[in-house]
Amino acid sequence: MKVIINHLPKSEVELQIEVPVEEWQKFLEKTTRELSKDLKIDGFRAGFAPLNIVEEKIGTEKILMESAQSCIEEFYLKAITENKIETLGSPLISILKLAKGNPLEFKARVAIMPKIKLADYKKIASQTKRNKILVEEKEIEENLKWLQKSRAKFSQKIGPCQKEDWVEITINISTENLSNSSIKDAFILGEGKLIPGLEEKIEGMEAGQEKKFSLSFPKNHYQQELAGKNAQFELKLESVKRIELPEINDAFAQSLGNFQDLAALKKSLKEGILLEKELIESQRIQQTILEETRKNSQMEIPDILLNRMKDQILNELKEQISKRNISFEDYLKKINKNENDLLNELSLEAKKRIENSLILREISQKEQIDVSEEEITQKANELLKNYSSPPDIDPEKFKQYTKEILINTKTLEFLERLSSNKN
Repeated sequence: MKVIINHLPKSEVELQIEVPVEEWQKFLEKTTRELSKDLKIDGFRAGFAPLNIVEEKIGTEKILMESAQSCIEEFYLKAITENKIETLGSPLISILKLAKGNPLEFKARVAIMPKIKLADYKKIASQTKRNKILVEEKEIEENLKWLQKSRAKFSQKIGPCQKEDWVEITINISTENLSNSSIKDAFILGEGKLIPGLEEKIEGMEAGQEKKFSLSFPKNHYQQELAGKNAQFELKLESVKRIELPEINDAFAQSLGNFQDLAALKKSLKEGILLEKELIESQRIQQTILEETRKNSQMEIPDILLNRMKDQILNELKEQISKRNISFEDYLKKINKNENDLLNELSLEAKKRIENSLILREISQKEQIDVSEEEITQKANELLKNYSSPPDIDPEKFKQYTKEILINTKTLEFLERLSSNKN
């Protein structure tokens, strides 16, 4: 095998690889035999026809292309291994010469691990202060009220609805850019969880009654395409129910589980809130250290890696938009952009994600942070539980993906332990 390595700008290399004729011939013969296994040729058993007859039947081009695919994969891996090239992502392959009786020649352009001038992450971590975590009495009371509502008894109500009733509604919303968006919802009237003015329109209605009206969405509405827009509403009150809430006392606490009294329940709630706040604070500390390290580190991101990350983020966005019952084309019209505009805007986020990933990788290597096979297997099984059926992914790639998740987690936890006020 002959390999010529050209170093390109922005942490990329181009490998020009020549596979010797005799090695290339082995792939051609192997592919031809594999393709002949299910081929019916008069006068021969399946898989036993002469290779030249099989080639006539299948076609030289098909044999060449399938042979090239497996040959390129093997010799590309061999080339980067022998030359100790640490690659990032998959290569872009260009076939230069593809013919029988000649060497197979191809180019592979691939991103490599960029040289990183890493900031003093230990100093940054030591200067990152941990906030004191407190649980206020009102937080415990809010949790108690949520538990109280979860144990509420409902009874059908005849007559106009009023605050503190349970209502079930169907709304059709239309705006200048959005038509016939149907929503079903159920909630306690008067809690102010809907857009301003909507609950006032519902109050006084009876089950089965319908009403049409217009309201404006708040300017800070979470759906950007609706923020500040005037909308037409067609509302139907499907059901009204009276709510009977249990009294919050020792008996209520005992009904929820192994609690001796209300004080024991409150103690458990406080511990749960504290644990959740500590987790949030840990995440804040970790991300703060990582962000400061990223800002003060220097590296050159390969274009191939950047473009692939932008595509990944764009696909994530498309998936989110599809869940909102709107086409991606309509979304682009609403924000008055095309896909290329959007890709350009995603560059900053893509660059940040890549830099964070590379920094964690660099720190984990410096600190010799690793994971065991047992840990990888356990985490992989946890991840697989999130799928209704096994994902269509190469097991070795899934294992590597799982390993990266675990090492990143351990590296972030290592950085957190270096922070101020962390025992």
